[in-house]
Amino acid sequence: MIASSAELAAMIREIEVEDPIDYADLPYDEDALRLLVCAQVHEIVEQAADMDEDNRQMLLMAVAAKLVLENLVLNIRLLQMQGRGFDDSSEALFRRLRGHSP
Repeated sequence: MIASSAELAAMIREIEVEDPIDYADLPYDEDALRLLVCAQVHEIVEQAADMDEDNRQMLLMAVAAKLVLENLVLNIRLLQMQGRGFDDSSEALFRRLRGHSP
């Protein structure tokens, strides 16, 4: 059974308790952003349902990897815009991505 977009958004909200997302002062409602992203992910998963298991896993891994890479690039750009470059914050980000505690 594939989770609905609303169920997925609720799961993300629960995850954000432990690992919050900094929405800062974005001019968008956090719940609306979650639902938008969850609807897109739900669509990808539904399309992947027609694939064989190996191709489905490869597609989902590629999507996840692309999102993590995009997040990394955006975080590095943010650090550069803040004039922090590759400092302790950058190292903490890389440690976190490697699965080590910050």
